[in-house]
Order: sequence, then structure tokens, then C-alpha cells
Amino acid sequence: MSALTDLFREARSSAANLAEVFARGRGLRLGVTGLSRAGKTVFITALAQQLTTLAHAAAEGRKNPLPVFRLAAEGRLIAGRLEPQPDDHVARFAFEDHVAALTGPDRLWPQSTRQISELRLLLDFQRRDGFRPGPGRFVIDIVDYPGEWLLDLPLLEKSYSVWSRETFEASAAAARAPLAADWRGFSAGLDPKAPADEAIARKAAELFTAYLRAARSDAFALSTLPPGRFLMPGDLEGSPALTFAPLPPGDGDEPAPGSLAAMMERRYEAYKAHVVKPFFRDHFARLDRQIVLVDALAALNSGPAALRDLQHALNDVLAAFRIGRGNALTKLFRPKIDKILIAATKADHLHHLSHDRLEAILRQLTARAISRSEFSGAAVDVIALAAVRATREAAVRRGRETIDAIIGTPLKGETLDGQIFDGETEAAIFPGQLPADPREAFRGDALAQAEDESDYRFLRFRPPIPVFGTDGKPLPAPHIRLDRACQFLFGDRLS
Repeated sequence: MSALTDLFREARSSAANLAEVFARGRGLRLGVTGLSRAGKTVFITALAQQLTTLAHAAAEGRKNPLPVFRLAAEGRLIAGRLEPQPDDHVARFAFEDHVAALTGPDRLWPQSTRQISELRLLLDFQRRDGFRPGPGRFVIDIVDYPGEWLLDLPLLEKSYSVWSRETFEASAAAARAPLAADWRGFSAGLDPKAPADEAIARKAAELFTAYLRAARSDAFALSTLPPGRFLMPGDLEGSPALTFAPLPPGDGDEPAPGSLAAMMERRYEAYKAHVVKPFFRDHFARLDRQIVLVDALAALNSGPAALRDLQHALNDVLAAFRIGRGNALTKLFRPKIDKILIAATKADHLHHLSHDRLEAILRQLTARAISRSEFSGAAVDVIALAAVRATREAAVRRGRETIDAIIGTPLKGETLDGQIFDGETEAAIFPGQLPADPREAFRGDALAQAEDESDYRFLRFRPPIPVFGTDGKPLPAPHIRLDRACQFLFGDRLS
């Protein structure tokens, strides 16, 4: 029955995708994904702001802000504007609110993604070639969703017992064991064969969630922390679907009906059926192209264990994509992702001389996933970018030595070498050199790194001071390689 139900849902999804393609016309559905705090909201906001103001840049005598994006470089963009997104049951991406946060007097980074949202961009442009050169339209439907939810996709292939065993094994690692001590201690005293008890289930879920939150904190920046809704519950907070936890590996027997283990397993399966599968079917599986944003600097700050954990998480996430070179039929009925851009965000926290090293580390992080994707026929690229550039570069003299530094306003409370920043004062920062050999970043003791003993520390900066146009509206902020991202993701469809 389950297989028949899945087949019916797949057919319904294909029919919905066919209707969507005809309604949208020429265009694509772009997924913006990444783990928590990778910069998804900032990326989408900057992308939309650039594309909706780009046509006015030349008219106002401003320099083309996206020189690598051929549509802009060739002056073929007539206009860009926002339109209502196609899915009425999905929240609209709060573009205007995010622009206001970035450019207001307080200059705040937008709130992180907490739910699925969409934004539709419509580009009017001049076709350069093809059967009908001349005016054309192109629609980009952008899908944004919490990074934590990505971590759930691998659960679709795992039973409760397998997930429990893997979770307990991971929690015993040196970087995790102190954080998981309370939950593991409580679980050790449980009898999976005992009668189901709601109070025990709630206590186990609370302690398990506390462990996940501690592991995600800045000091450790661990990534493989499913189920994702435990960290970002949304409208499921307090529901039985989130009131379960792994139990210590048992003897392998099927749990007896009415037992604690049976209740935990039932809720785990319900979570997959009613939370994970609909998300995958209704949103994730309908994407044409994908950008995966990665906060590699946060993992570098926390040390090799965090990097290895991030590597494992990214491989799991990328394995869930429906990847391959599609044809006319697959685009209509069963879309495949034929291009993936993997981007290391916050490149403005480094001097540009280190950007190639950041890209090399990202390639090392995703080497296995890239190989698998390319084998399936998808084009993959890796870049270091900053959708909103919060710093500028300068050569700073220190005695007889000149060093390459970045200048920006660190967020209030950021610390470096004993100095606590007030959030108002600019500072010249030398963040340190990334290793020339990316493999070096994966070696060492993570706990020592988390205690500020690393050779580099990356601060967080406030957004840049905004610049306003002649109409009084804020102009897009400077960026690093956002134009390259545009060209790779959809530039080939705008010729």
C-alpha cells in the first residue's frame, strides 16, 4: 500500500509540475539551500535587489555591478521586477523587510530563515540569438527554506534503529560527548521494553534537543544534527511528531507493542511520513538548479572536528538531490537538477589573496559529492562569495612590515586578542592565512581549536553603510562574485 501511495503522489507531483511549467513559461526553479547561518536570506535579498535595479544602473550613470553576468555586461536586461510567487500556500520571501534591515539606521543582518518561502523574479530582456531574437521574458522562482530541514532528507532511507545507533555513535565522539552527557546519562537508565510513558518521552526529547542546540553553537559549529525540526520546529513545536529521541541500541528484536521503544519508533516514522516526505515531494524534488551555501569559516573557527562534521553533512545533503542532465520530458514531469553551485559564503571576512584557499577547502569538503554529481551529468562549480560585502581591503603598515588586512565594523561583542568591539568602531583586521594545503585544515584537535588556539579567527561584521540612489531608495551593496553565481546558475538560459 505504501508503494502504491508513493506512486500516486509521484504522479500527482508530476502533473502539478507540468501545470507549473506551462504557467511559468520560460524560466527555472532555483533552490537556495545551506545549513544554518550560511547566509541564505542575505543571498536571496542581494540577488533580488541587484536584478531588480540593474536596468537603472546604466541610466543613472552607475558602473555595472555585475560585470561577469553576460546579460548585464551586454546591456540586454530591459527590466527586472518581483511578481507574486506561484504557490499561494507558501509564504512570500520578505524581501522588503530584509532590505530595510540591511539598510536601516541600525544596519542589521536579516533574521534567519524559519519557514519555507518563495520569491518570483521576472526579467525582461533582449534575446541575442535563437529562432526569435528580440524581446523575451524569463522567470526565476526562488525557493528558500531552513537549512536544518535539509538534514532530514537522509532519514528517508534509515530505520529508527539505524538512526538511533548512528546518533549514539556520533554523540560519543570527543567533540560531542561533553555536550551529550545529560541526554546519554538519562537514556542509559531507560528500559526500551518498559511500557510507553509520555513523561519519559518528553524528557528524552528535551534533553536530546538541548544536546543538538549546544552542538550547533558558535563554539562547536557541528552540522550533522538531524532531525532538523528539533532545532527549527515551526508550527510543529510541542507536537508528538517532535516528542521522540534515539534509544540505546538494543538486541535487534522488534519492539513489543505498547513499549517505549515502539512509541519512539512510531513517532519517528510519523515524522518521516508527515514532515520529511511532503517537504521533499512538494518543494525539494521540483527544483531545476541549486546553490548550496556553506559557512566554512565558522567550521574553520571551531576546528577540524567541525570541518569533518560539515563534510559529512554536505555529502548527505547533496546525495538527496535529484541530479542529472534532463531532457524535455524530465523537465515537464520529473525535473532534475542539472547545475549545482557550491559557495563558501562570507568571503569578505578574508583578504582576496586567500579566496583561492577557501575554495580549495570547500572542494576538499565536497569532493565526493562533486564527483557523484558530475558522474550523473550535472555541472558543478565551487566559488567563494559574499552576496553583501561588509568589509574593504587595505594594506596596513605594522613597523617595517606591510600586511594585507580587511577593514569593517565588527558586531558588538565580537572579541579578538582581548579586545571587545562596541559595534560602532571600524577596525583593521588581519584574519590570518588559510593553509595552502586544504588537507591541513582537517587535522588537529577540535576542542583546542574551539578554545581560541587556532591560527586564524574570523569575526562577524555589521552590514556596510548603505548608499542611496537619486530616488531615495537604497542601492545594492557591494558584493564578491555574485555576478559569477548569476552567470553559472541561469546565464546560459538568457542568451
